[in-house]
Amino acid sequence: VPRVACPFSVVVAIDFGTTSSGYAFSFTEDPETIHMMRRWEGGDPGVANQKSPTCLLLTPDLRFHSFGFAARDSYHDLDPEEARHWLYFDKFKMKIHSTSDLTMETELESVSGRRVRAIEVFAHALRFFREHALKEVKDQSFSVLEGNEVRWVITVPAVWRQPAKQFMREAAYLAGLMTPDSPEQLLIALEPEAASIYCRKLRLHQVIDLSQPPLTNGLDVDGSRPFDSSFRQAREQLRRARHSRTFLVESGTGELWSEMQTGDRYIVADCGGGTVDLTVHQIEQPQGTLKELYKASGGPYGAVGVDLAFEAMLCQIFGADFIESFKAKRPAAWVDLTIAFEARKRTAAPGRANSLNISLPFSFIDFYKRHRGQSVETALRKSNMNFIKWSSQGMLRLSAEAMNELFQPTINNIIKHIENLMQKEEVKGVRFLFLVGGFAESPMLQRAAQNALGRNCRIIIPHDVGLTILKGAVLFGLDPTVVRVRRCPLTYGVGVLNRFVEGRHPRDKLLIKDGREWCTDILDRFVSVDQSVALGEVVRRSYTPARMGQRKIIINIYCSDTDDITYITNPGVRKCGAITLDLLESGAVAASAGDNDKGSVFERREIRTTMQFGDTEIKVTAVDVATGRLVRASIDFLSN
Repeated sequence: VPRVACPFSVVVAIDFGTTSSGYAFSFTEDPETIHMMRRWEGGDPGVANQKSPTCLLLTPDLRFHSFGFAARDSYHDLDPEEARHWLYFDKFKMKIHSTSDLTMETELESVSGRRVRAIEVFAHALRFFREHALKEVKDQSFSVLEGNEVRWVITVPAVWRQPAKQFMREAAYLAGLMTPDSPEQLLIALEPEAASIYCRKLRLHQVIDLSQPPLTNGLDVDGSRPFDSSFRQAREQLRRARHSRTFLVESGTGELWSEMQTGDRYIVADCGGGTVDLTVHQIEQPQGTLKELYKASGGPYGAVGVDLAFEAMLCQIFGADFIESFKAKRPAAWVDLTIAFEARKRTAAPGRANSLNISLPFSFIDFYKRHRGQSVETALRKSNMNFIKWSSQGMLRLSAEAMNELFQPTINNIIKHIENLMQKEEVKGVRFLFLVGGFAESPMLQRAAQNALGRNCRIIIPHDVGLTILKGAVLFGLDPTVVRVRRCPLTYGVGVLNRFVEGRHPRDKLLIKDGREWCTDILDRFVSVDQSVALGEVVRRSYTPARMGQRKIIINIYCSDTDDITYITNPGVRKCGAITLDLLESGAVAASAGDNDKGSVFERREIRTTMQFGDTEIKVTAVDVATGRLVRASIDFLSN
């Protein structure tokens, strides 16, 4: 296969996750080798390529202090009085998902309650990755690297809207990954899409097939259910995979597909910390390109839901007002408690009989006694929570049932989402389900998926499931044309005037202009929801300045979740962004009418605009037809 001439010499992908983040890179000379990031200070011993927790610590005067394990440890070591003035952020990516009117000014709240602009927080984190990644790339590379030789890839959930994707891009500019003049140096990759790109290269020995437990005379060696041994195998392989830092990727598609012989369509369920993100793909042979069969779906049903359920349980036992004031007065101890819970959460497995112990920080016990005048133990007894006991070593003992209850709502949401997707016409008959993302490591989720979905499809989990997205993002950066067809998540268009037709158009839309009757607010559709759009496919429209000497044309863009709309005033249609055509720079501003008879040149001035919807971001370019010169065109979803 002839290699595409590549202006970049290295691709660096950043998987910026809700709970954990990491980076990986590959040199374009040796694209079969993916280098995982080095393990940093802190972290679990004996785990080589672990991602780092997505947490950030800023000093009281808002300067960057540390990220990841170092931020955790430093925050823990601060004096409680001092800690109240420092800003510690974790799981902040979810805020971008949940904010409906995201702008550059959107703020995030640190654990202690101080607020700072979200874009700053994201830029601090990206700047940290940039420095670490570039240092490591330089250590591995023999030539001197120029900044413009690096192609950066940042992953975002596929269910994110345009503003959130643009927000990530702006944060990358702010962090100095590249300048706004070279936007092509950054690719926004969709998480499940990246996972899919990697999964299509897998070989059979690199996956765990939940539907095919290894059998010995129909029973597992110790006579237990056959199913558990495939879990044990899975855990062992995860452990082994964690020690290697470079990965070789097959060229071409992995043999997994030839061995399966049941068609080439599959669902990728990316179960992460914050979101669950579902994508349906078909492999197009022989090129191995991918085609999306149904628009991305999912929602905020990540593993964080289990943490929130734990917090709600604490509120139920100790009172929400107490938990609030504990967070405000002892933010570092609160963070310790959540970390302790998360560590236990990872060990939760179905069929586990023994309780899980979670140690409460001393300051929690002390603070409660001083606040409430009674002991934590008494509170537990009074709360009538039969699944939770107090152990003499000063720990909360969560029974298996309690842990189950904390997991259930989130897991049920994920399963329900996958089941709904499988009902869709375009998805019926898809027999493969890849579970990827950090939450896919959870035996609780694996078992639930197997029980609910195992009859209808084969459930496949790649070995290093937490790193699947990261590796796929590197592959995407090496060749972004691999996803050839995508589905539009929304209907997009602009409002236009059409000739008024009596009887067809409502009277309240009538506009009389120059003696002609026009109908206002008609939606001129660019693309429709769930429409297939191929890479490089374009939508063209021409726009004419309304008056002499006009410097800019601004065109509002509207979107809707459904396609049954005629007017931009229909319910469900919202203004979501704007295209700006800058006429000044390209010399497209019309001269004064004196230059020729009655400005006839101006009459015909036409700016031809080209939009692309087949990429991970919406792109726009424009040309002044009269002069053939490029007109500076931009599309903005953030300052709406």
